[in-house]
Amino acid sequence: MPTAVIGVAAVIIIGVVAVMVLLNTRETQSIEDRLNELAALGEPVTLEQLELSQPFYERVIAPMIERLSEMSQRFTPQQVVEESRRQLRLAGIAHQLSPAQFSGIRLGAGLVVGVLAVVIVLSLSLPAWQEIGGVIFGLIFGYYVPNIWLGTKISQRQNEVIKALPDALDLLTICVEAGLGFDAAMAKVADKWDNELSLAFMRTVQEMQLGKTRREALRDMAMSMDVGDVTSFVAAIVQADQLGVSMAKVMRIQSDTMRMKRRQRAEEKANQAPVKMMIPLVFLIFPPIFIVLLGPAVIKFKNMDSS
Repeated sequence: MPTAVIGVAAVIIIGVVAVMVLLNTRETQSIEDRLNELAALGEPVTLEQLELSQPFYERVIAPMIERLSEMSQRFTPQQVVEESRRQLRLAGIAHQLSPAQFSGIRLGAGLVVGVLAVVIVLSLSLPAWQEIGGVIFGLIFGYYVPNIWLGTKISQRQNEVIKALPDALDLLTICVEAGLGFDAAMAKVADKWDNELSLAFMRTVQEMQLGKTRREALRDMAMSMDVGDVTSFVAAIVQADQLGVSMAKVMRIQSDTMRMKRRQRAEEKANQAPVKMMIPLVFLIFPPIFIVLLGPAVIKFKNMDSS
């Protein structure tokens, strides 16, 4: 049984590492840059040299993902594709990965971890039912690892937006009160920082410059984040725009509200700290203290009894 546990743990660790490399190894280099590098050597450039100069991801992993994407796209329901598109958009990587490519990555990850599970399970000489169960576990685990990674990325992006929103609204309010238009104020905020919220602001400004109405662009921005604070902020701005209310006044109210919510979140986390500290105190700190304090007394009593 310990050997089986070690095998399963090895499958999990190796599978996670392989999938993370598959998801994060995306070094890109333009063809023009590669040609310039090869031309600097002073030798004629052949097609084979050009292909070998490409990063490993583009030469090996990307074609495999494309083939797996085509294979998985035939069997993936449209509802699953739409859900994957929504999650990729929430994670902020919809411009890097398409739903078909993400499905291919999931299928490839399942196959990679499944093969690792087969190799490790066969080397352990387990009963047949445990071997089959280990392989099935590896396939399912590998298939869902990209979903876990995507969910983590969505949570990180949403937390980053929540943290950056109060400061962004303060600067947005100052710009509007100083006389800038709302669109120009959003562009100013986007130029000030480099985070997920500023990128979303810049994308919204660009969409409005391309002809999309302010209401549609702001609602698309709120849908691409799925953060309650951003949704309420967008709803207030859209309503003020429709009713002709002073934008500066609405922005001031929203800024005060977001700062109050940030203070409440900080107080909530501070109140949760004693409860979270209880487990490490009881299981990690108190036992060594008891050993240090009571150990000498126990040894002394033991020596007295033996004498």
